Amino acid sequence: MSRTCKITGRGTATGGSIARRGLPKKAGGVGLRITGHSKRTFKVNTQTKRIWVPELKEYVRVKLSTRALKTVTKNGAYRTLLKAGLIKAIRPKQAQQA
Repeated sequence: MSRTCKITGRGTATGGSIARRGLPKKAGGVGLRITGHSKRTFKVNTQTKRIWVPELKEYVRVKLSTRALKTVTKNGAYRTLLKAGLIKAIRPKQAQQA
């Protein structure tokens, strides 16, 4: 399974790590020198969670980042999952009977 959040769409990002060496000029040295670059990855903290959606009266299993988990807590499970397209909207009772 990929390390991607289903709500925010965030995934693993790539970047670089810079190795520096030397004493800063402020501390009496000749300054910092860059001695190397190396590629690295920044991984998203994804977690699989069972979220209770009261409007649907059921649990929804979602793989999401901790940032998205905060969003679910703040805005509500139904609203957030609906906006992300992970669940379908519930229909009003009148429309179901007709």
